[in-house]
Amino acid sequence: MLARIARLCYLCIMKSIENRTYLVLDLFFCVVFMPILVTLGPAHYWFRQWPLFTLLTCAFLYGCYFLLLRLNVPKLLIDKDYRKLAGAIAGLIFLNYMLSLYPLPDMDFVTPALSEFQTKVRNFGVSITLWLMFSLVMGYSLTISFVKEVYRQLMLKKEIEAQRDRAELAMFKAQISPHFMFNTLNSLYSLVIGTSEKAEDAFIKFSELLKYTYITIEKEKVSLSEEIAYIQNYIDLQLIRLNSHTTVDWRYTVDNDHVAVPPMLMLTFVENAFKYGASTSKDCTVEIHLTVNDGRLEFETRNNIMKHADEFRKDVPIGIENCRARLGNLYPGRHSLSTVEKDGSFTVSLTIQLS
Repeated sequence: MLARIARLCYLCIMKSIENRTYLVLDLFFCVVFMPILVTLGPAHYWFRQWPLFTLLTCAFLYGCYFLLLRLNVPKLLIDKDYRKLAGAIAGLIFLNYMLSLYPLPDMDFVTPALSEFQTKVRNFGVSITLWLMFSLVMGYSLTISFVKEVYRQLMLKKEIEAQRDRAELAMFKAQISPHFMFNTLNSLYSLVIGTSEKAEDAFIKFSELLKYTYITIEKEKVSLSEEIAYIQNYIDLQLIRLNSHTTVDWRYTVDNDHVAVPPMLMLTFVENAFKYGASTSKDCTVEIHLTVNDGRLEFETRNNIMKHADEFRKDVPIGIENCRARLGNLYPGRHSLSTVEKDGSFTVSLTIQLS
């Protein structure tokens, strides 16, 4: 327990250090790297002769740095978004080339031929200096981008561990002794044997749900087949409680039920669908569909809003946002979660690229 609390504190400290580190790197480029690059090179002579050209050059180089950081080149490489990356780099190279064609005033010598020759030599030197400065800025920008991405990945890993620890702490606070719980259920089960088939089935389903929750709390991933069985047990338990007014359309199609997924990832959406979409007095339908094909998971729930709209809109977003934060840490850039409320119906659509 103390180790988990210490890890949470460590994460907060590391977040603060991360933000300060990024700021220091950017300030170093702005107030140290670029001034040194201009001062130690031929460019410091340009201020006196061509101030506008020099300002354009500095603005362009600063723009290159911050644009490359915003593009996040390592992420584009990971996502294999080569078209966007190539387009951005090609655009910067083209702009630098156009800047090298800036019309500088001709050099004035007594001999016109000598003036033309010296002007070409000077323009060539300026062009070489521009390309050298551009290359140094690009190299520095890419290096900082990769450093930030590595640091971000490390922080992301820590954040996932911290979220798991927070979930475990919350579970431990609300948890009754599992052994006491199982023994009590077994005692109750022995009392209702033979009195009601639905009661027996309900106790069995509830015991399986509780066992799955207790076992998977220490696991980061479980097989999809276990998660499907858990959802099935939850639906079966709800159907025992409900009557014929609620119809459940639960379908799943998977090409690999051994693929690993975080435990109870989809449970919040299923719980919400029953909590706000089931009724014992009005006809309604709860739809739950799951598809996994070629490493792509698609999950959708749809239900009629049977509770008061104000109560529904107040409670549901909390659980959805918690799930959104969890997905953001587990599958950054590889998931989408959308909700649609229309004509008295609420739909949740989740897509995850598992592999």
